[in-house]
Amino acid sequence: MTDATGELSPEDAKLVVLARATLARTGAAEAAAIRDLDGRTYAAAAVDMPSLHVSALGVCVAMAYSSGSRGVEAVVVMGGGSELAPNDAALLHEFEGDHVVVHLL
Repeated sequence: MTDATGELSPEDAKLVVLARATLARTGAAEAAAIRDLDGRTYAAAAVDMPSLHVSALGVCVAMAYSSGSRGVEAVVVMGGGSELAPNDAALLHEFEGDHVVVHLL
């Protein structure tokens, strides 16, 4: 897992657009978007309900996993702070592909 700095590739810029749109649409405090190893993208907001708490990255990984994805090549998390939460880092480590790029915005 690597933290990206500098300019975004066009593919990673698409993830930023998806995460930003998810924030705007839901009003959530956190959103994420991922691209899996097959190039499919997933975007989600964090779920914060009395009976269910899942990070935005957790929702994205669950969507990808349940769709048959084998791993992730790039991640964008918006509104989650300057570091991945320990649970999100562990989840990403379990599900990542080779050299996954992480953008925290």
